Amino acid sequence: MSDPAPSLRIEALGSGRFSVLQGENRQIAYAVVAGGQTWVWLNGCAYLVSSNAPEEHVARARVDEMAMAAPMPATVRAIAAGVGQAVSAGDTLVVLEAMKMELAIKAPRDGRIRALHCALGELVRPGVPLVELE
Repeated sequence: MSDPAPSLRIEALGSGRFSVLQGENRQIAYAVVAGGQTWVWLNGCAYLVSSNAPEEHVARARVDEMAMAAPMPATVRAIAAGVGQAVSAGDTLVVLEAMKMELAIKAPRDGRIRALHCALGELVRPGVPLVELE
């Protein structure tokens, strides 16, 4: 019989930050509620964890916007993709720095970069899309 998966502990740290502990692995997650939806940013990916609307009404464009937005005020430290470049799901597009941590903004799906809405060294606001995919 295999060992059960390590238990998951989540602790609120304040200001939309959460400590997520599973076994020995600790990560920081960020959450924001907007328009009746709760979005969680963890390990470079954004997740819609609850919604007042049926899931089929959540547009892919809106999911893309949240996945490719800064979860908190941050400074753009690197831009790893250019306009017109083909990207795959999980590719790092932009690297942000906030609170002495690096935050990678990753492609939520395969696509081509339509536009970049940030510049190297720029201070970006949370919730504002940094990249658009075709």
